[in-house]
Amino acid sequence: MKRLLTLVFLMVFALTGGAFAADTVKIGVYLPLTGQMAFGGQLELEGVQMAHKEMPTVLGKKVEIFVVDNKSDKVEAANAVKRLIEKEKVVAIIGTYGSSLAMAGGEVAEKARVPMVGTSCTNPLVTQGKKYSFRVCFIDPFQGAGAATYAYKDLKLKTAALLVDVSNDYSVGLASFFTKSFTKLGGQIVANLKYQAGDQDFTAQLTEIISKKPDVLFIPSYFAEGAIIMKQVKELGAKFRVMGGDAMDNPQIVEIGGAAVEGFVHTTFPYDPSMKNMSPMAKKFTENWKKAFPSKEPNVNAALGYDTYLLVLDAIKRAGKAEPAAITKALVATKGFEGVTGSTTINATHDAEKPVGLVQIKDGKKTYIGSITPQL
Repeated sequence: MKRLLTLVFLMVFALTGGAFAADTVKIGVYLPLTGQMAFGGQLELEGVQMAHKEMPTVLGKKVEIFVVDNKSDKVEAANAVKRLIEKEKVVAIIGTYGSSLAMAGGEVAEKARVPMVGTSCTNPLVTQGKKYSFRVCFIDPFQGAGAATYAYKDLKLKTAALLVDVSNDYSVGLASFFTKSFTKLGGQIVANLKYQAGDQDFTAQLTEIISKKPDVLFIPSYFAEGAIIMKQVKELGAKFRVMGGDAMDNPQIVEIGGAAVEGFVHTTFPYDPSMKNMSPMAKKFTENWKKAFPSKEPNVNAALGYDTYLLVLDAIKRAGKAEPAAITKALVATKGFEGVTGSTTINATHDAEKPVGLVQIKDGKKTYIGSITPQL
């Protein structure tokens, strides 16, 4: 009798467990919620969560999201993806902020054949040679060319210097692509100085850069270090312009940098609450964000998190089933997906094709000044 009851229990458990699984779509999220990159990761998570709250079902099934903190660390990123796949049994993964983290997590997802859609990981290596890695963001060669084109063509700046975090794949890659495009256009790189993540004193590098008299300093930094660099640029009395990449797109840049960041220009994705002529979707996102977070301005990282969730759901709908292989096939076929950050087409290398936006700090506020078509 005991054996019979055990068999009945196991059958009921299997049936109810199977029914539960059939009625649920599990999506994993791994982002840096602590550590150096936490602020960007938290914004992206809020975007994902807002999208999930607005669209909690797909194919008539409840969507469950499982969130793991990758702690701004490569090893933790790989472990986070492994946990999502092996323990939570997710059918797709969202993340992550930070290209080096996406590369580490992507290797695990690739071996497990589970599709992963990156939020703001722009280094080309994130998707290079991968069958299961995708992203909603443009890549650094495109962004670097956009920054170089704007500096050389629009601002008429002919000489440039760089200050690069050599410990970060994003920083090294973006610096390389800016250099390639700027020199191809006819510009000259007069200095290329290095630093390590966590450094606080940049006066030695900046003093050498000032001696080279560049027209512009390009800093492919994360926002906190970038703001400190600009404060020290101002303290040293430098007269050159300063430009950066999308990792500088953060509301706290003005709080940290103060008057020193005035006039700073950086590339970004085509969304900012200050932009004119927003698409209906961008307007809706902005309005809903302000209702959900009345004390916090929306930014492009939140928009990318929102778009990534929507793109994954869109792929599941087009696939007609929530299975990794079918979702992957649908992601490959993505054309003209309309999100907050514009229209996205996934190209042959699994990267998003979309415009490069430009933001400038004006009167102490981030101001979207338009988009640029890079001269490659």
